[in-house]
Amino acid sequence: MNQKNCTMVTEFVLLGLSDIPELRVFIFLLFLLIYGVTVLGNLGMIAVIQVSSQLHTPMYFFLSHLSFVDFCYSTAIVPKMLDNILNKDKAISFVGCTVQFYLFCTCVVTEVTLLAVMAYDRFLAICNPLLYMVIMSQKLRVELVSGCYLCGTVCSLMHLCLALEVPSYRSNVINHYFCDLPPLLSLACSDVSMNELLLFIVATVNEIGTIVIILTSSFFIFITILRMHSAEGRHKAFSTCASLLTAIAVFHGTILFIYCWPSSGKSLDKEKVAAVFYTVVIPMLNPLIYSLRNKDVKEAIRKMAGPKIFF
Repeated sequence: MNQKNCTMVTEFVLLGLSDIPELRVFIFLLFLLIYGVTVLGNLGMIAVIQVSSQLHTPMYFFLSHLSFVDFCYSTAIVPKMLDNILNKDKAISFVGCTVQFYLFCTCVVTEVTLLAVMAYDRFLAICNPLLYMVIMSQKLRVELVSGCYLCGTVCSLMHLCLALEVPSYRSNVINHYFCDLPPLLSLACSDVSMNELLLFIVATVNEIGTIVIILTSSFFIFITILRMHSAEGRHKAFSTCASLLTAIAVFHGTILFIYCWPSSGKSLDKEKVAAVFYTVVIPMLNPLIYSLRNKDVKEAIRKMAGPKIFF
């Protein structure tokens, strides 16, 4: 590698999703709408859960934290993305880039583990309903959620510390709409094989571990649902689990494609399109999935908004 072209950088330039000027206004309005729905949906979900006493259960406790994480990592990415779409200056400082990556990585790993915890919670509620509230005590809930945040913090710190050791880059132009690790490492002049190996190992271990928990929980839930005598009980249990599995399938699918698949077979443009799903679309869909398919949430919103509101 030609070391003459390698320099230390103080800022990066984010190319964004598209360089076609005619699409700029459309893309801006589209993602502004998505972000608005994301903020309203997730903060609204948190507010409804906090205010409504009927939603003070373990499932909604975890769901409120899922909404908080979705709001946080969408906010860490989308506002800067919208700013870059309209402005010719697409620069982001080196510190800003590292902070954005750290917040994003922390939230993504937290959400991966939190979805596994939510699957385990549904397993206990459906397969062992008599002991559910005893096992899923308030202490255990706090410990599980704290473990999710701790896992996200530790994983992102490991990646960040290794990334900060990269001394120079051959370019400061990142072919992405936010500071993600793979496109950033592709610009490094030094050997980053250790960074890439750590990224692959951490992502794969997290994915395999959480997917095993989710699939195992789902298997026992499915068996239990089939054994239910009440059609209403089967429908309610299946509806709740279907919402969770829908969100999990899309989220984990894109994570596996980007971080657990050999990079040689992918283009950065395809990675950017895939990344849109879990950074922009999924945070918007999660509150819609859980509210529109959930009678308890709709009933709580109806009581808050007034009896004249029709769902």
